[in-house]
Amino acid sequence: MPLDTTKEVFITCAVTGSGASHNKSYLVPRSPKEIAESAIEAARAGAAIVHCHVRDPKSGEPARLPSLYKEVTDRIRESDTDVIINLTAGMGGDVVFGPADSPLPLRDGTDMVGAEERMEHVLECQPEICTLDCGTMNFSDDVMANTPAILRAMAKIATDAGVRIEIEAFDTGHIWFAKKLVEEKLIEDPVLIQLCMGIPWGAPDDMNTLMAMVNNLPHDWTFSAFSIGRNQMPYVSAAVLTGGNVRVGLEDNIYLEKGVLATNAQLVERAKNIITDMGSTILNPKQVRDKLQLKNPL
Repeated sequence: MPLDTTKEVFITCAVTGSGASHNKSYLVPRSPKEIAESAIEAARAGAAIVHCHVRDPKSGEPARLPSLYKEVTDRIRESDTDVIINLTAGMGGDVVFGPADSPLPLRDGTDMVGAEERMEHVLECQPEICTLDCGTMNFSDDVMANTPAILRAMAKIATDAGVRIEIEAFDTGHIWFAKKLVEEKLIEDPVLIQLCMGIPWGAPDDMNTLMAMVNNLPHDWTFSAFSIGRNQMPYVSAAVLTGGNVRVGLEDNIYLEKGVLATNAQLVERAKNIITDMGSTILNPKQVRDKLQLKNPL
């Protein structure tokens, strides 16, 4: 199979995520101020898109309060740095079962709410992009739950609001369902998808599985791909070589190299160097807006 190297690449920086990385690195931003500042620094380093979760400012635990998202988006927009804001809509779908012999009742940590509540912050903040996790899966030791009905409702809310959906696919079945949402006009063209590789227990990040994911995509879809931990930077090359775009950031990896903690800006800078060394150019936010036909809801 010939290489299909992307000549013009955009970088997404996943700024903080919802995992326990804040307990492993003091550089993982927690408060809205820290998240916004880290996003702005990543944009100045070359990220066209910043993908943002929010955390409880004191504990660092994942949160989904619309007021926290609003502070993050307001701070980014009030800065002098242009960047496309991509807010997660993945929170509110966490199910924690009990032990194998007594899975019910559900345990602490379960946070399962309806589509409207999961999208409340998107409607309030009006980002240019929001994510849609297109399936249910075992997510480490717990379950990420996204029923077809909830996903259809969330997709309609985003599309009706003029917010571009970034499909997040953790396995081939998620791509299959995403195609159904596109067929049903719940996701509009041009379609944007993120291939999330190497996350237990979704698609592993070996090249055969990545190519299976890529080969399942319609040719007119725009995709990015990433992996986590030590494979984050190798996946910068893998994504570009397979015709995709790039995602890096502290949501997925906290190290610049073994034993050296990273900032988001440093990870973006390293990704940018890899991309340009491969002979590709980096797209800026305006170019990405044109490519993805983003609507400015403000």
